Amino acid sequence: MQELHDAPLAPLTTFRLGGPADRLITATTDAEVIAAVREADDSGTPLLLIGGGSNLVIGDKGFAGTALVIATKGVTLDGTRLELSAGEVWTDAVARTVEAGLAGIECLAGIPGSAGATPIQNVGAYGQEVASTITEVVAYDRVTHETVTLPNADCAFSYRHSRFKADPERYVVLRVRCELEDADGLSAPIKYAEAARVLGVEPGDRVPLAAAREAVLKLRSGKGMVLDPEDHDTWSAGSFFTNPILRDEEFAAFHARVRERLGEGVVPPAYPAGDGHTKTSAAWLIDKAGFTKGYGTGPARISTKHTLALTNRGSATTEDLLALAREVVAGVRDAFGITLVNEPVTVGVSL
Repeated sequence: MQELHDAPLAPLTTFRLGGPADRLITATTDAEVIAAVREADDSGTPLLLIGGGSNLVIGDKGFAGTALVIATKGVTLDGTRLELSAGEVWTDAVARTVEAGLAGIECLAGIPGSAGATPIQNVGAYGQEVASTITEVVAYDRVTHETVTLPNADCAFSYRHSRFKADPERYVVLRVRCELEDADGLSAPIKYAEAARVLGVEPGDRVPLAAAREAVLKLRSGKGMVLDPEDHDTWSAGSFFTNPILRDEEFAAFHARVRERLGEGVVPPAYPAGDGHTKTSAAWLIDKAGFTKGYGTGPARISTKHTLALTNRGSATTEDLLALAREVVAGVRDAFGITLVNEPVTVGVSL
């Protein structure tokens, strides 16, 4: 286990923002992870868990406690069963399953971060989400001081949410187990209309796995959603806000605001989200509220490729980023009566 003091955290995040941690530990085995967590809990020391750093907004003052980087490695493929150690790079894991001819997570290609973070956020994109393939999550329970195995049904997965996100102080994900599909080298049915258009197929069709992965990587790259140290549009956390899910009456009120502001012929995006609920697009809301691609004049700006990504142009502070985020939230609320919710986890700061 590596240990550093007064260690910078910004290089460990995709935003490249945030102050130092009092203490930084890097754990490479499950036993080291558990030992570090137990030590922090027993001493009452605040603990910050870091995987790929792609979903963190850390305050400029840093973190007064122990930051634990989970760098465990291990990939096991047994037939259609996949087990990933929490520290595995997610994009590498997706590539490996595609190479093995297994379907289920190919449309989650290019998402930065670690495997252990995916169930926490119920990571999803282009018509897939990890909840559809995860069978079990192995985690350390900080309340019972035991390693537990939680089946999918006990993970309380929903849109960008889970039991782990709802109770962030309790579980430390150690391993993720998935059940994939052997479809003779073909992808799962393509659900996302944009991906289907790029692939030249109809929604519901299957395509070669490699083609599905490449199409998603192309789409993500075009939106600045594939990490590139030379491209400041990727110095972000990807989508900064979740897509709002509205009750029927809320959506009706929103639709009325749209007509009033943009005209009778404008119809906002609407997707079924369960009984009595409709999901709309955060990116659409941001754009129609006047925050277009590249918006901003300071060191933190909206991506030039995608309105849903807030970016560090190279010299931003966390406060610069939060000021922009607050401006966007207030503007969308004023325009449409909807309050956007940030997707990344904030540490020592809030919107």
